[in-house]
Amino acid sequence: MTKRVLLYYKTYEHPTSDEWVVFIHGAGGSSSIWFKQIREFKEDFNLLLIDLRGHGKSARSFKNLWNERYTFPSVTKDIIEVLDHLKLPPAHIMGVSLGTILARQLAEMEPHRVKTMIMAGAVTKLNFTSQILVTLGNTFKSVIPYMWLYSLFAFVIMPRGHHAESRNLFIREAKRLCQKEFIRWFKLTKDINPLLRYFKQRDLSIPTLYIMGEEDVMFLESVKNIVKEHKQSFLKVIEACGHVVNVEQPEIFNQLSLEWLKGQEYSLQNSVDHP
Repeated sequence: MTKRVLLYYKTYEHPTSDEWVVFIHGAGGSSSIWFKQIREFKEDFNLLLIDLRGHGKSARSFKNLWNERYTFPSVTKDIIEVLDHLKLPPAHIMGVSLGTILARQLAEMEPHRVKTMIMAGAVTKLNFTSQILVTLGNTFKSVIPYMWLYSLFAFVIMPRGHHAESRNLFIREAKRLCQKEFIRWFKLTKDINPLLRYFKQRDLSIPTLYIMGEEDVMFLESVKNIVKEHKQSFLKVIEACGHVVNVEQPEIFNQLSLEWLKGQEYSLQNSVDHP
């Protein structure tokens, strides 16, 4: 039996804390998307950063390994194997963009592993514009160079001048993908809306903080709706900010995330101390 190859991952271990934050990037990106979070988060938490299959430094390990069709459960299982390998306790899971779908899938498959979730630029529903993009992509994915499609998506999702840093970062990281790998990931798009509808119907009651940019016109409204329905979900909106909030406004993003995480830890501790 062929031994499974683990995803590439990097850890930052804290000398005294037992708390872990697991970072999950989006499609076409890599764990480098979190470079503006590492310094502040590692002051209080242990950190685990993962490159998804076919992305970043996992691209070399997984080349020619995956022949089956990609699914959200199978891609999430890759993450779970890293958590098993490291014997991680229940952790705070942070995702960005498509990584928020994987974070939610992880909580669906193995909720005991997830203490809280932070969803940056969360994808909770595909609106009309994003569905048009997906249709175009599925039509032309095999005949047009994938970087043309990816660049188009990046400009539509992050159109403004001050979105350029995050847009360029995603485009630069996406160049590490090959056409074949892009197509494998893009085929996941047909599963997104049914999966997101299912997620919306199921409130897992895991404390979840959504951090969205006010200029994230593709996804903000659907997040507002889900926060109204899920009791343990909270929303913070960052002004003058687009989709990739942790890159565009890292100071505000870090402050909101860390304050919320520490508040959750305080609440959990009090509930243990005072049942």
